[in-house]
Amino acid sequence: MAPRVQFYHNTADRLVLTRELVANALGRERKVAVRCTDAAHLRRLDQFLWTSEPLAFIPHVAAESALASETPVVLAAADAPYAWPHADMLFNLADDLPAEAEGFRMLVEIVGTDAAEVHAARLRWREYRQRGYDIKVFDAERRAAL
Repeated sequence: MAPRVQFYHNTADRLVLTRELVANALGRERKVAVRCTDAAHLRRLDQFLWTSEPLAFIPHVAAESALASETPVVLAAADAPYAWPHADMLFNLADDLPAEAEGFRMLVEIVGTDAAEVHAARLRWREYRQRGYDIKVFDAERRAAL
């Protein structure tokens, strides 16, 4: 079965929105994989998840961790292939199409306002549409479906 795709456009801060959506997913007992652009981006997200909300802990580990299969949020860089320990939700923060997209129930794409990010997101959207995926689009700032 093809995954569902949700695009969140027009966010001023991709890390803030990622944290919010991941926390919401955890509240619904979902398992989340987050595909970062590279190792540096992964470190920024990891640090942000630890420090952004003192009373709202988001349990997470890197995909190569021995605890990955037991942890609801797993992080990996797009330039390093890992076998994800679950196939529920994949948050794609990278600019390319995830090769493992077919293996997940849901894909979440978070797009900022940078022209290069928007262009890359449009290319991914076209590819998802060509594959026949069910796509929903949201304006992240207005909190409205488009």
